This record gives sequence, C-alpha cells and structure tokens, in this order.
Amino acid sequence: MATLSTTAFLPRPAGAATLVPAPGQTEGPFYPTSFPAYVDSDLVQVHGAAARALGTVAHIGGRSLDRSGRPVTGAVVEIWQCDAQGIYRHPRAPGYDQFDGNFQGYGRTAVDADGTYRFRTPKPVPYPGRTPHIHYAVIVPGTGRFVTQMYVAGEPLNARDGLLNAIRDPQARRSVIVPLLAADDVEAGALRGTFDIVLTL
Repeated sequence: MATLSTTAFLPRPAGAATLVPAPGQTEGPFYPTSFPAYVDSDLVQVHGAAARALGTVAHIGGRSLDRSGRPVTGAVVEIWQCDAQGIYRHPRAPGYDQFDGNFQGYGRTAVDADGTYRFRTPKPVPYPGRTPHIHYAVIVPGTGRFVTQMYVAGEPLNARDGLLNAIRDPQARRSVIVPLLAADDVEAGALRGTFDIVLTL
C-alpha cells in the first residue's frame, strides 16, 4: 500500500531526510464520467481547436518520488479541475451547459525517466464552497491509485476551505499549498508552480 505526499522534510535520527506523506484527499463528485477525445498534458488547448481556454495559464510540474527522494518511474499522473468560470466538465456539475468548450477539463501524462511530470492548465479559481484547487491522482502499476488536491498559496478562501482545513497537521497542510509565480520566461503572462508527488511504497 502506498500513500500520496508532497515534498516536505522531517529529520531522521541517522541524519537522512525523509519526505513527509501528505494527506490523501477526496476525489470529489466531478471526476470525469467520460474523457476528451484527445487527452494530453495541455488542458489549455483542446486538440483541433483554434481558441484556447479562458483564464490565466499555469505551468504546473514536479516529480514522482519515493520517501527517500528517488524517482518513482512508470507512474501516470491525472489532473482535473473546474474551468475559469468555476464549472466542471461533468454532467452533474452546476452550470455544465456553460462549460468552456476550449478547456480540456482533464489531463493525463506519464512521468519521465527521472519521475518528472508537467501540465499546462488554467490557474484554478474558486467556486461556491471551495477555494481554488486542482485534483490529482497518481497511478503506479502494481501499487494502486492515490488521490490528493493541490491548493494555491495566498488565496483568501484557503482559511475557510473545509477540505483543506480538515488536514489537522500544519506541516501536512502546508505541503499541499503551492505558490504560483510569474513565468514570463516560459510563456507571456503565465504562472508556474511545483508540486512534487511522494509515494510511500
């Protein structure tokens, strides 16, 4: 059995660093019931569409690692989130008939040989009852599927979000909150964030 975590460090008696397992989080009610015809790691640009998704572009990446910091290869990372209007690509989502058709809504990618993954997606936005977040799932063949959520540093609604604040351990809670910084060197007007996924195998 494995658990999902993000990069934070605790001291070990022997002096080595161990990555702290982050709390698992709910998959939520809006995991896709069907997938886009073309699934990749760029959620901003739907395959074959001329226009791109609404919202500020965010380049989110990181690595899949074990608790000693070694890359976990062979993993597949999934993300899903609401569009820039706060609407999910899901038939039971409020406002679904107004979902941004230029937003893929769901992405999937295999990690590289060094455990690296990357997504290009809109910066997440709030919707009633939730602070901005991105849902994550990591599938490791022969091990299982592990789910968490990534939150955005500095969002005022973080202080009132029930799921985020249900994480009682402050260090674990901090580990799922990611700063999004200017990334004009990557794409004009875009943001970037790093969210490492640490698995206890």
